[in-house]
Amino acid sequence: MKKTLHMSSMTLLVTMMAILTAPVMAQQASQALSSDSVIETIKKRGAIKIGLSVFKPWSMSDKDGELIGFELDVGKKLAEDMGVEAEFIPTAWDGIIPALVAGKFDVIISGMTTTPQRNLTINFTNPYAYSGLTILANIKMTEGMANIEDYNSPDLTFAARRGATPATLIAEMFPKATLLLFDEDGAATQEVLNGKAHATMAAEPTPSAEARRYPESLNVPFDTSFSATGESFGLRKGDPDALNFFNNWINMYTLNGWLKERNDYWFRGNDWADQVPE
Repeated sequence: MKKTLHMSSMTLLVTMMAILTAPVMAQQASQALSSDSVIETIKKRGAIKIGLSVFKPWSMSDKDGELIGFELDVGKKLAEDMGVEAEFIPTAWDGIIPALVAGKFDVIISGMTTTPQRNLTINFTNPYAYSGLTILANIKMTEGMANIEDYNSPDLTFAARRGATPATLIAEMFPKATLLLFDEDGAATQEVLNGKAHATMAAEPTPSAEARRYPESLNVPFDTSFSATGESFGLRKGDPDALNFFNNWINMYTLNGWLKERNDYWFRGNDWADQVPE
């Protein structure tokens, strides 16, 4: 009986110790996660490193060679609220996720849409912008093509930026067409303008702006947006503190209208056009 009572007392003691120490262990684990967050690295460094790929009007070089655009506004405002400097690191689109994972910058802010494939490698915030894709076509080469189905032909050639959402969507929507891949959006548009490809696809306002720029050669043949999804910040996995901070920041500036105001400036108007080379 004494042995049984002794064992029961020991079991009770161990249980009580576990109950008492569990909150302490949880707090220690939480503190460890917090200290490992990229947010703490940014605060200590005094600068947030932002990876982006250059394409209008998300990010582009002005006449003095300085980067301007929607992403630059977002990144600078984010850095200001964190009390740090913003350091922008232009990166080729097809290498931007590997560069983030390798730690070359803290976050991707570059008009990146969330996809299941990308989400297997990195985490995404709530969307901070929304845009759709439209087709930009060579007028002469696509004459008589009144339906979208006409573009799904082995006689038709598309051009697109390598690794970007339009390239993926073109392959899905027009599997019979030929797809030429380039490292920049501008190269794909130039291919269409030069008559070497029938069409390309890109996020607005690029197609409409190019059609206004070259009205005799280019047009947006369909009043339809495809794959209208949200763009999000991309960050490394395993960092709940950073995800929480960025999401709260995005939510606040979505609700107060600042993100929409900046998006409308860069995507709905041309007031900035005289700042960049033609």
